Amino acid sequence: MDVNHKIGSGKNAVSFFQICFSLFLCFILCFSKNANADDAYNWGASTLTGDWNGNRSSLSDRGINFEFTHRSDVISNTEGSLKQSTAWLGYTDARLLADLDKFEGWKGLTLYLQYHSELGDKPNAIQAGSYMGVDNIETPVNTAQFYQAWLQKSLLQDTWFILIGLYPIDAEFYVTNSSDLFIHPSLGMAAEIAQSGINGPPVFPMGSIGTRIKYVTHDHTTYAQLAILDGVPGDPNNPYGTQIILNKSDGTFVIAEVGFTPLEKGQTFEPVLPEDVAQMEPVAKAHEKIEGINKTAIGAWRYTVPFNDLLDTDAQGNPIKRSSFGWYALIERTLITEEQDAAQGLAGFLRFGTASSDVHQSDYSFSAGLRYVGLFDGRDLDAAGIAMTSSHPSDKYRSLSNSITDETMLELTYRFQLRLWISVQPFVQHIFHPGMNNTTPDVNLLGIRTEVSL
Repeated sequence: MDVNHKIGSGKNAVSFFQICFSLFLCFILCFSKNANADDAYNWGASTLTGDWNGNRSSLSDRGINFEFTHRSDVISNTEGSLKQSTAWLGYTDARLLADLDKFEGWKGLTLYLQYHSELGDKPNAIQAGSYMGVDNIETPVNTAQFYQAWLQKSLLQDTWFILIGLYPIDAEFYVTNSSDLFIHPSLGMAAEIAQSGINGPPVFPMGSIGTRIKYVTHDHTTYAQLAILDGVPGDPNNPYGTQIILNKSDGTFVIAEVGFTPLEKGQTFEPVLPEDVAQMEPVAKAHEKIEGINKTAIGAWRYTVPFNDLLDTDAQGNPIKRSSFGWYALIERTLITEEQDAAQGLAGFLRFGTASSDVHQSDYSFSAGLRYVGLFDGRDLDAAGIAMTSSHPSDKYRSLSNSITDETMLELTYRFQLRLWISVQPFVQHIFHPGMNNTTPDVNLLGIRTEVSL
């Protein structure tokens, strides 16, 4: 009997009770002392392991920063789909950010490494059967690998940035800060891009070898970026560990984005450093404490290698080769700002993207959501959110399948920031038509995430 079956059948009631108890614990802890935002640059307050007897601060002063994070999710499928059971997932990563100008005097050069590992069950594969997935730390297999490993050079007074190495597009492309709170994977990288490629696109959990070029205006209110990456990240025949294989047949994946990020009224400009791209925690990210969200962007992507048409064949019965490409647009705004703290308030996002209908199951997706930081008095760093995402099947995929409709997901979540180094986040998801099949029962998921900055 496999582990998933044991959890699903023998321990389902107990695990569900554990989730309910955790939710009750969150309610009690929400009245405890709130994390202090003024401690955000204090290693002792921001991390579980502290300042390492001053060594962490000393290294940071020399341009070397180490960050370690662990996330642990428990998800229970309470109704519908493949199996009503409970699953556990674990994710741990280590990050190194080195400002080589400070460290070695190499002006404008930054090194970034990110290594992560996954453990536990596969709640979507075993329980939900969703096309878009259910949890953004679920991976096809449990392994450990490098996600990012790159060098970046800044030029012309920090207006041009050239990056070379192992790079994932979801670090900078198609990104909305106000959607980072949510657990569902398609509120990170949208489903229409995530479905593409022979071995997936260069997104979590694997980046691709290549380059990213970025231009930012002096006031950092407008940017343009282009990435050219290996078209097949990793090794389709070996999903374990870090695999970097460059074959001529891989082709390339190309993505470009132009964005506008004007300052909010009353904001003052602060230069955006290369380390902000790496989204180090908790110092740079400060657990979603972001002021003045205002971003509008459009982008487009394409694979240079063609893919098989879902339906059409040539005279010999072979699939006709078609291009795989798409475009997207996004907008996010701060909608309400609390007078006493500009970092608290309501922000919202809208995203829409397309993919070529000849070769993909989904031809477009749409997502929207709201996030409120500091919703309750005395809980300044807590965050509440509600979001939805919907993926639409292409006409050719509809003709290949029965009872096909869109798949839509609704998520409601609240993150208790107990201290700067630990948060507990209960969430619920409802999935309509999992697998794009209107004969499949809807899925209800109840879960909780614990995140620790080590």
